[in-house]
Amino acid sequence: MATNLSLNSVLKRWQDRLILLLGVWLFITPWIFAYAIPSPHSLNAFLCGAVLAILALFDLYKTYVWAVVVNLAIGIWVAVSPWVLQADYGQGNILLNNLLVGAAVAILAAWELTTDPDLHKQLPGAGAAT
Repeated sequence: MATNLSLNSVLKRWQDRLILLLGVWLFITPWIFAYAIPSPHSLNAFLCGAVLAILALFDLYKTYVWAVVVNLAIGIWVAVSPWVLQADYGQGNILLNNLLVGAAVAILAAWELTTDPDLHKQLPGAGAAT
């Protein structure tokens, strides 16, 4: 019975684990892809990657709607940031990496928002949050 309970809790937070990995990946990409440091793209990767990883770690302990919504917003930002920050398209790795990481984070956060019963209890009009 205890094994079943721990398996359920592990499966319940799988999106947060993936967002944590994606945040760490985003944080280290300026070194992997040799972004100019400092640059708007490297600063964006450092800040967004760190916030994604920290919020995902936080969500592994206890999930709050605000943290998942912030991860969703950051995921959307990361996906569109190459166009906003005017990436050098000769370096397609910035564009492709940010697009894939951002879309994955946004999808995972939206999935968690729609499927996690603990989050549903915290939504406005759902009654008192525990």
